[in-house]
Amino acid sequence: MSDPRLEVIGRRLEKVEQIIAVSSGKGGVGKSVVASTLSLELSSRGHSVGLLDLDFTSPSTHVILGIQGVFPEEEYGIIPPLTKGLRYLSITFYALDRPAPLRGSEVSDAIIELLAITRWEELDYLIIDMPPGMGDATLDMIRLIPRIKFLLVSTPSKVAYETIRKQLTLLNWLDVPVIGVIENMVMRSPRLRSQVEEDGAEYLGSTNYDPDLEEALGDIERLKKTVLYAELTKIADHI
Repeated sequence: MSDPRLEVIGRRLEKVEQIIAVSSGKGGVGKSVVASTLSLELSSRGHSVGLLDLDFTSPSTHVILGIQGVFPEEEYGIIPPLTKGLRYLSITFYALDRPAPLRGSEVSDAIIELLAITRWEELDYLIIDMPPGMGDATLDMIRLIPRIKFLLVSTPSKVAYETIRKQLTLLNWLDVPVIGVIENMVMRSPRLRSQVEEDGAEYLGSTNYDPDLEEALGDIERLKKTVLYAELTKIADHI
């Protein structure tokens, strides 16, 4: 028997113009910071933007943006609260600070349920902070949202980019659009650009290592004054 929630998902997202999954092959590359700051920048340009933190095991966008004291409304589904200029939804609204360990089919069921009950309404962009890797969450989002696009985040590390290369191979094989690759926390390596282009993807730009970033997390006004944010505003022109 088919799952009736699958038909609902398309209707929930029909008023969203662009759906962008910010993804990485491994953790620790700054994917959540990129997703958060990119959402802020697109909003500051006058776009209506939603941010969905889909990292069930380690959600962090609420920490990066300093989101607290808000909660979704319930009316024929759930309506993400408007905070920091964004429609925002995260598993932290329900799990709070407790861990939410999920396995296999539980991950798929949680994603389907979340997409089926959330009322995003009209948005120019829905930015999705994906869990790292190419597991159930990635494959489910590709299956459930046929028009999803991916924005990949890597560091100059050979290990980090090797995981990106595997993601590019998978996404190309599945004919999923890739906006490009952002190189984050650059210290001094031009190597990644040539590798990205060699693998058939667009190199969108890089962000330098920013020692002031940590102290700015949780305060969006300070975050907007960081070097990272300034560099991401240039990259946002490509999106």
